[in-house]
Amino acid sequence: VQLQASGGGLVRAGGSLRLSCAASGTIFSINDMGWYRQAPGKQRELVATITSGGSTNYADSVKGRLTISRDNAENTVYLQMNSLKPEDTAVYYCAATIWENGSNWPFDYWGQGTQVTVSS
Repeated sequence: VQLQASGGGLVRAGGSLRLSCAASGTIFSINDMGWYRQAPGKQRELVATITSGGSTNYADSVKGRLTISRDNAENTVYLQMNSLKPEDTAVYYCAATIWENGSNWPFDYWGQGTQVTVSS
């Protein structure tokens, strides 16, 4: 199983970006999916999560600006990022709890990270 993230880049403050993360491999089902970020010199922090049923959870710092969604048929999670601020600059990682075909329990998988840089 692999998670492949894409969509990062350089944007000015107030701009928008859309991140995508596709899961591939011998997947039976996916539970929660989410986005995390790590800024230089800081610990990795939760940005947003979404359950298989579509329930969402956001960090207070991104509420109203970032929106998480998923396409269960495509095993893909998205992060629409609007009204970006310089403090949103970080490497963004996707994560998912995945049941593989034939597995007795789910595993947590992480994508490779994609850089988001917001200039002032």
